[in-house]
Amino acid sequence: MKVLILHAHPRIKASVVQRAMLKALNGLEGVSIVDLYAAYPSFDINVPREQNRLLAHDVIILQHPFYWYSSPSIIKEWQDLVLENGWAYGPGGTHLAGRFLMSAISTGGSGEAYHHSGRNRFEIDDFLSPFNQTAYLCSMAYLAPFVIHAGRRMPAAELSAAAESYRDLIVGLRDGTIDPMSRLAPGFTLPPAFNREAM
Repeated sequence: MKVLILHAHPRIKASVVQRAMLKALNGLEGVSIVDLYAAYPSFDINVPREQNRLLAHDVIILQHPFYWYSSPSIIKEWQDLVLENGWAYGPGGTHLAGRFLMSAISTGGSGEAYHHSGRNRFEIDDFLSPFNQTAYLCSMAYLAPFVIHAGRRMPAAELSAAAESYRDLIVGLRDGTIDPMSRLAPGFTLPPAFNREAM
């Protein structure tokens, strides 16, 4: 399958974890990486171009730091403009049916902080439910997120290993050695119009 990484970090030069994740993907064939902040510094999203990108890929990954329990703002701008009614959802909106959506995020806090009894009071899947529902509305399958917790505080070797695990996942999805249907997010139910054969 063809994989599209939509990456967003407003201060990528200051990043440790996201830069390591991108470095691990460097040079992969069949994997397209788009830096949304570099492509659209004024947030003037080219909707037809982005829609054509989506149509050319099977797996769409939103890769970003987990800012304020969500994504950097350009991801929301991209969603608001690109995932149009009548194109991505609603009457006639079947262009994305059968594709896969996944979040690949880095958090400042530890994994223990993202539990109902932890400091953040909710689990990662709870915070990511808007992306889960977006996939459902667009007749896509939402995959379990890839998360690196507290990567900035990891020893370099441990962060490198985590980034390589991300690369392995992307390669596995691309090559079909990892069945995406085996990686559906917990509790996710396929939407009625999900159909891989229709793509």
